[in-house]
Amino acid sequence: MKIALMDAGMGLLAAAAAVRRLRPDADLVLSSDPDGMPWGPRTPDDITAHALATAEAAAAHRPDALIVACNTASVHALPALRARLEPDLPVIGTVPAIKPAASGGGPVAIWATPATTGSPYQRGLIEEFAHGVAVTEVPCPGLSDAVENADEAAIAHAVVAAAERTPDDVRAIVLGCTHYELVAERIRAAVQRPRMPPLVLHGSAGAVAAQSLRRIGEPPAPGAPPEGTVTVLLSGRAAPLPAPALAYAEGRLLQAVSPTR
Repeated sequence: MKIALMDAGMGLLAAAAAVRRLRPDADLVLSSDPDGMPWGPRTPDDITAHALATAEAAAAHRPDALIVACNTASVHALPALRARLEPDLPVIGTVPAIKPAASGGGPVAIWATPATTGSPYQRGLIEEFAHGVAVTEVPCPGLSDAVENADEAAIAHAVVAAAERTPDDVRAIVLGCTHYELVAERIRAAVQRPRMPPLVLHGSAGAVAAQSLRRIGEPPAPGAPPEGTVTVLLSGRAAPLPAPALAYAEGRLLQAVSPTR
């Protein structure tokens, strides 16, 4: 079994680690686009072109499923990716976990990139899944870039700035960019208020990992032998796992239990 994941950068690590935990025997293909990132400021057509190139590099390795582990690509390029690759290759998109966050009744904060915050796409999800729940959209300028580069000082600055824009009574935070899941505990520590109930963070990595297995008819088997390999593609070029990935538990997990080729 082989599962591919794509993103502009290292946001795919969280979903890749989630797949690895569910199926340690699955081969992984990690396809990113460091030459073209960031995708967020690009036009929708340009994002789609870069996403297609990144997906096709992964598809050349004949995976059984492709996870689009990127909110930006899922918003702008998912229809084009599915039109190009399905039905031969199932394509699983990433949607911010607004529905499960809102099911707790709120208040909810959605941390997202400035381009996504306030977008018709995100507002539509709020209207559909969080109607009647207090929701605050929190832009997080610089956070995804800081995570991508494992820049600890920049991460700390961006997290503190976003925490200051987050209401004190928030009970749940939606991590609306896959990069943010790599620093989830730092976000929790910055937002958790004294004498308030424990803050709940909602990412998408676990859900998309489980959905990828469902799409190919494979059950979770966390006790399977850890024999899966990792193939890394950087703008289509085979490469080792980038050094900044090892700053995160998810990257270290992939390196520790998976031969990289």
